[in-house]
Formats: sequence, structure tokens, C-alpha cells
Amino acid sequence: MTTEPDKAAVAKGGDKKGNGGEHVSGQSNKPLTRPAHALTHQDLAKEIGADPLGGLSPDEAKRRLEEYGKNELGEAEGVQPIKIIIAQIANAMTLVLILAMAVSFGIKSWIEGGVVAFVIGLNVVVGFFQEYSAEKTMDSLRSLSSPTATVVRGGEAMVVPSGEIVPGDLVEVKMGDTLPADIRLIEAKNFETDEALLTGESLPVRKTVDQTFDDSTGPGDRLNVAYSSSTVTKGRAKGIVFATGTFTEIGAIASALNKKDSRVRPVKRKPNGKAGPHRYLEAYTLTLGDAVGRFLGVNVGTPLQRKLSKLAMLLFGIAVVCAIIVLGANKFNTRQEVIIYAVATGLSMIPASLVVVLTITMAAGTKRMVERNVIVRNLKSLEALGAVTDICSDKTGTLTQGKMVARGAWIPGMGTYTVELGDEPVNPTKGEIRFANQQPSSIDFKSTDSEKSSTGSVTAPNDLLGSSKTRLQDFLSVCSLANLATVFSKDSEENPGTQEWHARGDPTEIAIQVFASRFDYNRLRLVSGDSPSWQEVAEFPFDSDVKRMSVVMKNLSTQEHWAFTKGAVERVIGACVNYYDADDSSSTPKPVTDEFRSEILKNMETFASLGLRVLALASRKLPASPEAGGVWGEDTPRAEIESELTFRGLIGLYDPPRPSSASAVHQCHEAGISVHMLTGDHPETAKAIAIEVGILPPASSMSRVAADVAKCMVMTASEFDALSDDQVDDLPVLPLVIARCAPSTKVRMIEALHRRGRFCAMTGDGVNDSPSLRRADVGIAMGLSGSDVAKDASDIVLTDDNFASIVAAIEEGRRIFDNIQKFVLHVLAENIAQAGTLLIGLVFKDESGLSVFPLAPVEIVWIIMITSGLPDMGLGFERAVPDIMARPPQSLKTGIFTLEFVIDMIFYGLWITALCLASFVLRVYAWGNGDLGANCNESYSEACETVFRARATTFACLTWFALFLAWELVDMRRSFFRMQPGSTKYLTQWIYDVWRNKFLFWAIVGGFVTLFPTLYIPVINHAVFKHTGISWEWGIVFIAAGLFFGGVEAWKFAKRVFLRRRARRNAKGRGGGSGGGKLWKDMDVEEKIFGEYFGSSSSEVSVQQQGEGQREMGQGEQGRD
Repeated sequence: MTTEPDKAAVAKGGDKKGNGGEHVSGQSNKPLTRPAHALTHQDLAKEIGADPLGGLSPDEAKRRLEEYGKNELGEAEGVQPIKIIIAQIANAMTLVLILAMAVSFGIKSWIEGGVVAFVIGLNVVVGFFQEYSAEKTMDSLRSLSSPTATVVRGGEAMVVPSGEIVPGDLVEVKMGDTLPADIRLIEAKNFETDEALLTGESLPVRKTVDQTFDDSTGPGDRLNVAYSSSTVTKGRAKGIVFATGTFTEIGAIASALNKKDSRVRPVKRKPNGKAGPHRYLEAYTLTLGDAVGRFLGVNVGTPLQRKLSKLAMLLFGIAVVCAIIVLGANKFNTRQEVIIYAVATGLSMIPASLVVVLTITMAAGTKRMVERNVIVRNLKSLEALGAVTDICSDKTGTLTQGKMVARGAWIPGMGTYTVELGDEPVNPTKGEIRFANQQPSSIDFKSTDSEKSSTGSVTAPNDLLGSSKTRLQDFLSVCSLANLATVFSKDSEENPGTQEWHARGDPTEIAIQVFASRFDYNRLRLVSGDSPSWQEVAEFPFDSDVKRMSVVMKNLSTQEHWAFTKGAVERVIGACVNYYDADDSSSTPKPVTDEFRSEILKNMETFASLGLRVLALASRKLPASPEAGGVWGEDTPRAEIESELTFRGLIGLYDPPRPSSASAVHQCHEAGISVHMLTGDHPETAKAIAIEVGILPPASSMSRVAADVAKCMVMTASEFDALSDDQVDDLPVLPLVIARCAPSTKVRMIEALHRRGRFCAMTGDGVNDSPSLRRADVGIAMGLSGSDVAKDASDIVLTDDNFASIVAAIEEGRRIFDNIQKFVLHVLAENIAQAGTLLIGLVFKDESGLSVFPLAPVEIVWIIMITSGLPDMGLGFERAVPDIMARPPQSLKTGIFTLEFVIDMIFYGLWITALCLASFVLRVYAWGNGDLGANCNESYSEACETVFRARATTFACLTWFALFLAWELVDMRRSFFRMQPGSTKYLTQWIYDVWRNKFLFWAIVGGFVTLFPTLYIPVINHAVFKHTGISWEWGIVFIAAGLFFGGVEAWKFAKRVFLRRRARRNAKGRGGGSGGGKLWKDMDVEEKIFGEYFGSSSSEVSVQQQGEGQREMGQGEQGRD
């Protein structure tokens, strides 16, 4: 371990920067009068030109970015062209071609060897540019998923990439964040950081604000500074950036951080450290095996990439077998033409374009996802998204807008306050307040009759404050002080002379702070300025386990200490011992009885039924000192602060659903995906929002739900966690809503879904969500509100925290899955066709008894590399089929290699084989003399005219079939002439479909165009391709193309009929279960997703079976119109 003095020494001896001198540890990018830790934060702000309240202006930040450069520790490795070129040459597929080239040259078959060499060179060049473009795309996406930071610029809090942080920026950090730069703290609440990366100190370091230190103080003792790359383990803080990039402490030792993991397997040793020779041999063997596996691609990349690499190895084995069959059929004659035939047959089984097309398709898919606000951090999630069956989502900020507003408040002994909002949620001067001296449970808020609703009359805040003696003031003190949000006004830049209101902080706290500010109880006024009333002593941040947050404040006029607490209603009232039932400073507190607790909960449920998130507020005057002596502070046990509290009231906050949430949930239901809401809110609040966005069935449908099932649909975390795993598995259904959810509950929910064979995605934003994000099949972190720890644990990140973006990601995942399946099918069907044509063609013997190949080796290589490569890529870019989100999820057990895929591959391969052989036989035997000549595999002669024309006809047919098959595979079940079932262009729709994917269109046109030079240019046709120009034989090609289309269309029609009949038969077999024997496409949305909840409590099994059955044939109705 590097010791602190060692690292400090390295830091002091850093790179030479600016002014030709050495950069001094603790200094800024431009030297300050003293190091940052030796200055007060006020002096630092003046020297560096920072605004501790509003931050830098956006223009100034831009100017400083140009002046100081990006906040980076040096150039990243980035895209390396040399490595890409080496990878293009040193891979299994290219080496097979090199082997074929070597064999060709070895038997002095110069033309075939030269053509293969040309194809290798062309493949490497094209592959290089494609791979380079894909790597550049992925590199740009990696920069998008790099760490971000919350900065204040122009008075507004915003999230920016860490690389755009500049000296003078005002940065806000909280638990779970990674520090983006070296900052001088100006505010720290219970703030600790992990600096092990810099100092080697394993324990978190508690930071302070007001202390200053000597210039020579080492990095580990500068307690007023937080360092770049350290992680916040506790609390929150604000600070001014004074050093970025290589001027940070970590920048001085950045070279020590660039170690790469060793790829050498460690030697297993005995406890005494010794190891026998066999252990060294074992380690070397395993290391060699790993290297071979990496080279072949079978142990690197995503699961699908590894699977395709293994497929390539299998095909290579089959290719060797095919070559041996060719040699055997010719009695292992070692003549040049026999060996070339064997090489050609082997090459016909090599899917040379497979891996590169897969890489490009994935890169293009990730780029499209960025356009839809999704950043892919792990490529395997691209494959997994299409198989998601359940989404477990948070509510606040994901399904809802995350812009909370206070809509109601209740104070015992006073009454109920109802806020009617204006058009500016953070402006406390807009909107009206109604007051009624009744409890919320006595008011009919949903009534449109203003008299019946009894919410009271509109009253000015000052009048309400003036009419209250103490209770409203006590309530507002908690609202304002147990609160970290900042709400302030400043002059408008657009409209000089007018005030604009701004807010920073957690949305919940902003809403409560705005409510307090309506009564002029703004926290800034109370704790800052020339004559503050209160001074903060300690802060106990919100904890997901206790579900409360508290502050200890000192009243500067009385010198008394007070505790102010807010949090979940059940948790706060559990810590309360009394309350006041009258607005009188001389009244005595009443004890909190069970009856009063019931009254609180009843009022809370009234607010919650309106979709409000309800929090309880409490406070108490603290004794002169804690029980253990000393002074009140952050070292005081939290339990002592949050005890014997006085209940002050309830406040209800409304977080409106996002406009897109209901339609996105509806899309999930159409796609056979269950949506579960896991929220920390009260069950009634969660239930109201869940019904509003469609996660729960509407009230009108609840009568169809069995009582035991209805009980399971909405549960609290305490109810769910109290069940054993066996009891959870015995539930008729898993809950759609879990309220008061803790991080551990999310993990149990994922495990319960996995035990039921489900494939789930989980959203999360906090540090405590990391276990559930890692445990989920697809972990989804929030880009705006999420912590860096949560993002690191996730597979994808939502840049807009919007539930609709999850649906967009699933749609893209399904599209990518479909397209990979299409181009792999295209490649493998062609391999079967080529190999089949050559193997069956062994029966064509010439005068010397040697086989005459129907397709020449160069023709095979040409079709594999030139004709098919670009159309395969075009299929990878194909857009989603019309009903991609109207069918159940894919199964990852089978992946792309479904039974339908295998049967299609065999049918298309054999159908093309049959047509190619038929065209060869017709030209040779029906319209030829049946003479196969002599040495027609080597050179052209008059005797070989028939063979060369037949070979050209076969080559033209195979080229056309390969190109047409790409168009047919745009949709694996619908007719090529009817891919859009809703279109009224019955005869011309196929023209629009063909032109829609322009890359595929021009790739196919290019394949057609390049066919003719190979047929008609002298020397090239005879000497290279071993065929000659054709004339009337085009009639055979056109007829064969028509038969090809007819056969494929008939096959697709037969598939649709078969799948429809099987779907109906299976549906009838399940007629007694949920869904009533209907096909998936015929069910309404309620039946699709809520069918398992209707009827008997045991219905889930039948629905799950139905989902499995429909997954196989979810598109069985395609092309029906």
C-alpha cells in the first residue's frame, strides 16, 4: 500500500504547469496567494471569482472551460486504429481465408489464391472502417455514461459531465456521489469521504468547513478540502472547485492509476507459499486456454457474441468435414482441381461477415438508444431488454414528474390548509390558500360543490399568520428548518426589474420550503443574513431505514436548542409523545394516545387518497445538554434527538404523473410486460397514482378480482418482508404495488420474480439500490437524480429519468434482437445453400471421373464477401416490425436460435440449393448436350462451353436469391408484398417498404450491378470466375427467381396458417383459465395484463403458461390481412 507521505510527495512533485514552475499541491490551476486549504472559503471565492450562492454564469463557465481545458486526467486510450487492424487480421474467420489462400498458392492455383488474397484485403479494409466507425460511436457513448456532477450555474442547479467542471464552479454533492474535482468546502453536513484512492486511508474522513490549515499540511489532513475521485460515504456538502484535471491531487498520481488487470492465471500455492511444478503447468495451460478463447471470441463479449463465436467454430468443423467429403468423393485425388473444390466447399460454410455485422448492429442500436434518452453501459443488456417480462419501477420522478407541490396541510387544534396553485410551482407569491377549521377527514375534497367541499375561504397568508398565536408558527418552523432546499428570488435577465424565483434541492423539500415561504418563513431569512434567528448545529439526513430526517438548531435569541423532524407518518408519530389541541401558548400538551394516532392516520389516508404524498412534522426543545454530557452535535446519538417529540401536523405533497406514463404503461401491457411500482410512499398514495397511470386495474374492474388476489395486489414492505420465501411463492400473485418500500424489499421482489421464471428490469437511484440493480436482469439507473454508485451498478442509464424511456429501450432491444436474428438467418441459410449445392454437385463427373463444381471457388467467396455482406448489415439497420410491442417478450433460453429459426434456415437453404441445382441441370442436360467436358474446373475450352454457361446461370441464380432473401427476411412471417397490415396500398406497399431502408436498398442494387462485370468482362469471367457470359439463360434465372419468391411466400403463408391454428387450439385448451380461451391479439389490455388477477386465485399458472405458449407464436396472426 502506498503511504500518505509517499503519495503527498508524488503530488508535490507533479507535472510542471503554467509559468514554467512546478504545480504546488493544494494550489489551483492558476496559482492562488496561498493553497486552497490555507484560505477561508470566503477568501477563496474572491480570489477565484466564484459566487457561493448563484454559482458561475453559463457564459463564464464556457469561457473558463476554453481557458483551463477539460477536467480530465489525460487523454483516454480511445479508439486505436492499429489494434483494430490487428483484430481484423488476427481473427478466426480471416485466418480460415488466409489458410485457403495458402493452400491455393501451395498448389500453384494462382488465380484462386490471388482472388482470395484480394477478398481478404478488401474484407480487412472494409471491416476496419466499419469497426472504426462502430468504435468511435461506442467511444462517444462511453463519454455520455461517464460520471456527472451537480453544479449551480446562473442560480440553477444542473447536471453536467464531470469533464465540463471548471475552477470556480459551485458543486453540490451527496452520499453516493463521486467528487468531480478538488473542491474547497463552503457547507458540510455530516459529511465524510472515502479517500483511500489518494491517501491509502481505509476509513472515511470527516470534513469541516471553517478550519484553515498551514500551507505545508499534507493531503490527508486537509479537512476543509474534498478531493477529485473520492466517494461521499455520508452526508452532503457544497464547495467551490479550485483545481481540475491534472492540477488535482489525484491528477498528480494519475499514472499510478492506469494499471491493467493481468491476464495471467495465478499459480495456486500451499499455505506456506510454495507450489509444485504441476501447479505452474496448470496456470500456464489455463492462461494459454484463455488467450486462445479470447482470440476465437468464445470467452469475451456479450452472451450472444460468445454464442456466435462458438457457432463459427462449429461451422469451421463442419467445413473441414465437408472438405474431407469432397476429397473422399474424388478418391482423395491430390490434383489441383480436387483440392480447390474441397477448399471451396469448406469456404461455403464460413460466415465471414457474421461477427462484424453483429458489432456494427449493436453499435448502431446503442446510438439510437441515446436519441431516445437511454445510455447503454453494458452491451449484454441490449440482448436482455427484449426478454424483459416485468419492470419494477420507482414512482417519484420516474412515473411522476418529480416536481412536487404542497397541496394541503393539517395542524391539530387549528384546521386544514388547502393550496390552490398558480402557474409557477416554485414561486411562493403565486397561488391561493384556503383555510377550514376542520380535519381533512371531515372535508369532501373530491366534491365539485364548493359549499359541500368545505375547504374554506381564500385567506391571505399574513392574515392566517396573524390570527395564529403559536401553532402555525411552530409548524412552519419545522417546514423551513428541517429542510435542505434553497428557494430564492433574483432579478430576471430577460425582464430587468422583475423577480424570478429559483429552487435547488430535493423536490420534496423544495415543495415544503415553498409552502413555508408563502408565510415568509424562508430558511435563508431564518439562518443567514445580517441578523439570523437560528443557527444549524447538526443534521441527520434522511435514512431509508428510519424514514426520517432531523436537524438540531440553536435559537440565537434564547440560546435554546431545538430538534426539528420530518418523515414518514408512521415513523414520526412513533417518536411523538404529545401534541397541542389548541392555538394557545399557555395550553398544556396532550399525550399521543392510540385514539389520536388513529385520528392522524385517518387524516393521512384522506390526503393519500387524493394521490398526495403525506409527511408528518414534529419538534421539541432539547435539554441543555445530551444525556452523556457534552454539547449537542452530529456525534449525539440520533435516537436521542428523535425521541419525545411533539407532533406538529401533516403536509400533503402532490407529484403529478408524467403525461407519458399512462401511455407507456399501456404499451408495456400490450407487450405482455407487468409493471410493478415499488415506492416509499403510503399505500393509499401509491394506489391512487398506480390507478391513474394504469398499473392497477380501474375501480370498475376490481369487482372481477377475487378477494385473496385483491389483497395481494397492493402490499406494504412490512407485510411483504414478514413473509418467508415459501409464503411469497404461495401467494396467488406477486403484488403490483409495494408501498413503504425499503432497498432490501426490492432485492426480495427480484428474487421472488426469478423463482417464478420471470425476467425483470429494476430502476434505482440511491446508494442502497445498488444490490437490487446488480441482482436484476437489467439494472436501470436514473441519470438526473441517481447517485454515481447506482449508475456504476446499472446496465443502462436513463438521461431523463422517464418511465417512457424504459419502454423505448425495450422496444429498441426487441428491434435489435429481431434484426440480429434476421441477418444470422440470412447468413446461415446461404451457407447451407452453397454447401448443399457443392456437396450434391459432387455427382457431376467429367470424362476423367472427377467432380465438376456447379459453383467455382471464386464465385463462392464473391457471394460470401461481396454480395451478401452489405445486405446483412442492412438487415441490422432495419426498423421495428409494426407489432413489435404487441407480442409477448422473447425467451432468452432459446435466444435467436428458436425452432422456427432452425426450420426456416433449413428450408431456405434447401430451397435455394434445389433451384440452383435445377438451373445447372436444366442448362447442362435439358438445353445442353450433357457433356461435362474435361478439366472444366481449371480452364475454359470449347468442350467446357456448356459447363461454363451452366455455372454462370447457377451463379446468377444464387446471387439473386441471396439478395431477394434479404428483402424477404425484413419480416420473417409477413408477406414481402404485405408487410404493413394496416396499409391501403394493396399493390404498391412493397415499393415503399423496399425504399424505406435505403442502406439495404442500395446494398441489394449494388449486388445486382456487380454481378454483370463478373459475367461479361473477358479474362475475368473465364480465368477467375470459371464461367462465361450468358444470353437466353437469363430466362432460367428469371423463372427460378419467380419460383424462389413463390416458394418463400408459400412457406410464410403455411407458417401463418399453422401458427394461427395452433394458437387457437392452445387457446381452446386453456378456455377455462384467464383470457377465456382468447388469442393474445384478441384480448383487451385488461385481459392481457390483469387476466391473472381476474377470476380464481389460482389463475396465474394458466396465464403464465399462456404467455409461454404465445411467446412462441406471438406473431402468429401476422400477415393475416
